[in-house]
Amino acid sequence: MASASTSKYNSHSLENESIKRTSRDGVNRDLTEAVPRLPGETLITDKEVIYICPFNGPIKGRVYITNYRLYLRSLETLSSHWRFEVDTCLFQDSSLILDVPLGVISRIEKMGGATSRGENSYGLDITCKDMRNLRFALKQEGHSRRDMFEILTRYAFPLAHSLPLFAFLNEEKFNVDGWTVYNPVEEYRRQGLPNHHWRITFINKCYELCDTYPALLVVPYRASDDDLRRVATFRSRNRIPVLSWIHPENKTVIVRCSQPLVGMSGKRNKDDEKYLDVIRETNKQISKLTIYDARPSVNAVANKATGGGYESDDAYHNAELFFLDIHNIHVMRESLKKVKDIVYPNVEESHWLSSLESTHWLEHIKLVLTGAIQVADKVSSGKSSVLVHCSDGWDRTAQLTSLAMLMLDSFYRSIEGFEILVQKEWISFGHKFASRIGHGDKNHTDADRSPIFLQFIDCVWQMSKQFPTAFEFNEQFLIIILDHLYSCRFGTFLFNCESARERQKVTERTVSLWSLINSNKEKFKNPFYTKEINRVLYPVASMRHLELWVNYYIRWNPRIKQQQPNPVEQRYMELLALRDEYIKRLEELQLANSAKLSDPPTSPSSPSQMMPHVQTHF
Repeated sequence: MASASTSKYNSHSLENESIKRTSRDGVNRDLTEAVPRLPGETLITDKEVIYICPFNGPIKGRVYITNYRLYLRSLETLSSHWRFEVDTCLFQDSSLILDVPLGVISRIEKMGGATSRGENSYGLDITCKDMRNLRFALKQEGHSRRDMFEILTRYAFPLAHSLPLFAFLNEEKFNVDGWTVYNPVEEYRRQGLPNHHWRITFINKCYELCDTYPALLVVPYRASDDDLRRVATFRSRNRIPVLSWIHPENKTVIVRCSQPLVGMSGKRNKDDEKYLDVIRETNKQISKLTIYDARPSVNAVANKATGGGYESDDAYHNAELFFLDIHNIHVMRESLKKVKDIVYPNVEESHWLSSLESTHWLEHIKLVLTGAIQVADKVSSGKSSVLVHCSDGWDRTAQLTSLAMLMLDSFYRSIEGFEILVQKEWISFGHKFASRIGHGDKNHTDADRSPIFLQFIDCVWQMSKQFPTAFEFNEQFLIIILDHLYSCRFGTFLFNCESARERQKVTERTVSLWSLINSNKEKFKNPFYTKEINRVLYPVASMRHLELWVNYYIRWNPRIKQQQPNPVEQRYMELLALRDEYIKRLEELQLANSAKLSDPPTSPSSPSQMMPHVQTHF
């Protein structure tokens, strides 16, 4: 069982072990190459391959497959012009290292056949979820490809083979327990809840009201639990309107839910209509409740055919409805595929701008940010409380509520605050991580796959670029979250909802990603962060101010110059380190000085004699 309790083992650095094992020919071979392994990670097989590097051509190496990763070490010494230092490939003693968590793999295909004659035409083609592909050529004799294909398929897609995800085997221990980061009662208390208008209800304690909502919900004080049950019958998946955030001063709120079940016949539900009025009346200063439907209006109308719909003016007299024109999961999936096509393996410089435009990725980012700005502005101004929904309330709704809260509440811009935001608005409120990412699942064509959470993180990165001092965390913090979104090393993003995680005892049996991050916070801190209270951020969501996140989407291409840290930032970090060094030396001198003062016979006669000479850089 994985534990997050205190341990002497520092799992930020991986174990390096020399592994002995018996090969297929019965020879006991000592694998002197250091293969990094996590506690609980075991070696399954190793094989000599040709790695078809898309940038430098074929490289002979040995690949090691564990129950967590695919690890390649080149067998030949690479010339200096072949060595490049990017995240894809590490270099150690002139050898190329490729380290890929198996959870990142989306598809494994056989390349070539038994009669293939071309050089390096027989092997495996691996498609990854993190914007890269891998290709390995193998010898055609001895079923070498079949063995590797079967082992990779078995451990990259464990759920299809009745095996556990690696997170349930991971035995890492940290000195910080990431599972304690988010406590819903404490977070709502921080917001000043409950109060005279809002109460905490445990009606969903056993997930009987809504199996995709958290156990604890905040609802209007005047709405009884019986009212909530009646409202649930008229909301898709029983996802009733519940509070996400309350403004500390004007007391307007952000409420989230799913679409009403209006259908083609235009059904109405008096309990639902009354409930939205009760939400509006929690603040006596406002006359209308603003409803933001994340969908394009044509999609919302089309959803009537499947029993869904939207809040019409004639049924909801005290509400205003606006459509935000954010497209569905299928459009976003196809858009990201187009991004991958233009960034990997080659970037076509001559048509870069037109190619990027044709993906529509930044247009989608713009629409999500624009919608969140509208939500934040409406609440910040005190003009209206806001209700947000899309179809089921777990994709676009999560994007809008969490981004608006990030704009409104500076607490969420700290490292711990952002972790709480993700735990609350995404994980506990049932974003379907398992379905959208496909953890351990071999069905790469599943229509439920979609980069909704990646899109949210991209929006956060865009905000951090426009407000470089507003966020405590840096770019590396966002990248490591995305990397472990796929890796299956931690339990944080596993399963679709809180009830499923409780059934699987995820917090008891796995480690939290926040344990890794919070045990080494300095690595993820923004040196320019300036803590501000109650400052609202309004990013500019125009195409002129948005850019492709090169350090994430194109990080695997060594020919594209990475966006290097700002020289001012680098110098600032150096000065901070220098300051820490001087503070430490000063403390040592003060200790030494106090020890001398406590011994009168040897006490020096002047302060200058007491203070040893300290050399500085100035």
